[in-house]
Amino acid sequence: MNRSLHPRTFSKVSESTRRRLQAYELAATAAGVGMLALASPSEAEIIYTPAHRIIKVGMNYKLDLNHDGVFDFTLTDFRCRSCGGGAQFSVLPAAGNGASGFATTDQFSGNWASALKGGALIGTRRYFPGRGMAFIGTTGDGQTFRSGSWVNVKNRYLGLKFKINGKTHYGWARLNVSVQNLSVIATLTGYAYETIPGKATIAGKTKGPDDDGQPAPASLKTPPLRPATLGRLALGAPGLSIWRREESVVAAPESN
Repeated sequence: MNRSLHPRTFSKVSESTRRRLQAYELAATAAGVGMLALASPSEAEIIYTPAHRIIKVGMNYKLDLNHDGVFDFTLTDFRCRSCGGGAQFSVLPAAGNGASGFATTDQFSGNWASALKGGALIGTRRYFPGRGMAFIGTTGDGQTFRSGSWVNVKNRYLGLKFKINGKTHYGWARLNVSVQNLSVIATLTGYAYETIPGKATIAGKTKGPDDDGQPAPASLKTPPLRPATLGRLALGAPGLSIWRREESVVAAPESN
């Protein structure tokens, strides 16, 4: 038995419906592009290197932050014969690099390097003239004196600025420093740097923002976006405008 084949017929779409569908397509495309932009940020990465390097009087340690074979800083511990046989521990940056600190007229060290606490921001707002870290010596009458932000500290951070392929990067080195018996003994326990040029880093942070396992403060959390319904998107620009207004209300912080 032969069955007759009926050609498939298509119903015509009204002009108003066609325009709404086009508006929906444009709105959906714009929303998709926006979500892609949000999902593909330039992610920061912190490269951390653990260490346990003891630096005593008469020793130097050349620090290569990014392990490219170029020494970025030298940590030096030397005997000061002109100050009664004391000692000074200092950081000596390679050309173009710097250590966070402050200028001083101190006759022994020149500029001092700051001993930052964990969580301190290291970036463009800091000055990087630091050199001297810890000093111990004696006066003419035999009195012992100490100078520097790094005298007898544990888990303090040296803020660092250095160059990679001519671009500025920020990092830190963590040290313990003991000053006694006319000697300075330092222990380097780790160091890190930010891979994105010009991006500030945080003293003590060893992973990127999405990998550190620390929950964001409630005030910084972004509420989830409610999806735009097909009905609103089909309305075209007016519907998208309504959706955006609603989302701006959701995202607004609560007043205290």
